[in-house]
Amino acid sequence: MSSLGFGLISADSHIVEPADCYTKYIDPKFRDRAPTIQRDDAGNDIYVIPGMKSTIPLGLVAAAGLTAEELGSRSKGCTFDQLHESGHNGKVRVADQDRDGVVAEILYPSVGMVLCNHKDFEYKTACMHAYNEWLEGFVADAPKGRLFGLGQTSGDSVEQMIKDFETCHKKGFVGMMMPGDPQHEDYDHPMYDPLWECSIELNMPLSFHILTSRSGGGKVRGNKTNGFLGIIRSVQDVMGVFVLGGVFERHPKLKFIVAEADAGWFPHYSYRMDHAYDRHGIWMGGGKDLGKKPSDYLNENVWLTFQDDWVAFKVAHLMNPKRLVWANDFPHSDATWPWSQEMLLEHAADLTSEEQRWIMRENIIECYDLPIENIPA
Repeated sequence: MSSLGFGLISADSHIVEPADCYTKYIDPKFRDRAPTIQRDDAGNDIYVIPGMKSTIPLGLVAAAGLTAEELGSRSKGCTFDQLHESGHNGKVRVADQDRDGVVAEILYPSVGMVLCNHKDFEYKTACMHAYNEWLEGFVADAPKGRLFGLGQTSGDSVEQMIKDFETCHKKGFVGMMMPGDPQHEDYDHPMYDPLWECSIELNMPLSFHILTSRSGGGKVRGNKTNGFLGIIRSVQDVMGVFVLGGVFERHPKLKFIVAEADAGWFPHYSYRMDHAYDRHGIWMGGGKDLGKKPSDYLNENVWLTFQDDWVAFKVAHLMNPKRLVWANDFPHSDATWPWSQEMLLEHAADLTSEEQRWIMRENIIECYDLPIENIPA
């Protein structure tokens, strides 16, 4: 139990794939070019993904708990053994949860986020299948009710994605992390309707995490920090595709999670979409054939995860508070771990005790229909 009087649930936490995550489980056809860890010339460990120009330095992948000044040093690099062991060892994960007052976590990948943007969909599918195999074991190593995995699918075809949903459901995963860019038509095309019905039938919500769309990159203008401020844009674009493309109209029970994109911006974004639809929808060729306002779909079908976005708490009354879900982002560099309890006592002070419990625990249980009998109070 946390200092708020109930056990916190992180709606967006991560693992850090070990060197054998892909090499051990990948289809043998791809084993000689599976993603893995290599030591660079400076003596630091980096994840190398064949077919992608950029490597993944591990220094900031698991930098939770470091001060801003320490992050500067860590950004220069480190070796895998310097990272949080609980990022890749499910047996010790609970100890780090307990330090933060967290009793359960929804798990996302780290390297897998980058893989979402790989251009070879066959290769990407093989990598994600390997990750799903590894993650199943990671979750099983922790006490029941403490870790809940999300499977990955590459977006290569509707048929393959449906198979991935079904396989991951059998593995006990509670949802699917989706790539921002599918291989063929965009997500509002009717060809995906069977996939959305599969998601509803299996109760496997769709999760779209920041940095998993190719449109999320691009040249950064001015100071490099400026690029950090734009990373939520690509997830907003995906939301717009689903709302304005009528996906939620056709599938009203579909659940859509926006991960690690904050939420304080959401009231204005909702207003802006309503305005665009009402004022400009017809002449821009989008029509006005939705049964409800765009904001109605946003407030019903979309859940938003955030860490230290104090603005989200301040404007929760301008959103549907049952669709806000807190996360600590452990063990990434943007994590609030191990200071989450202190931060939340301050940031959420203006909320009622019921609203606090919704946002930091109950909403994510309801979203994924988590087995509450196994989750500590």
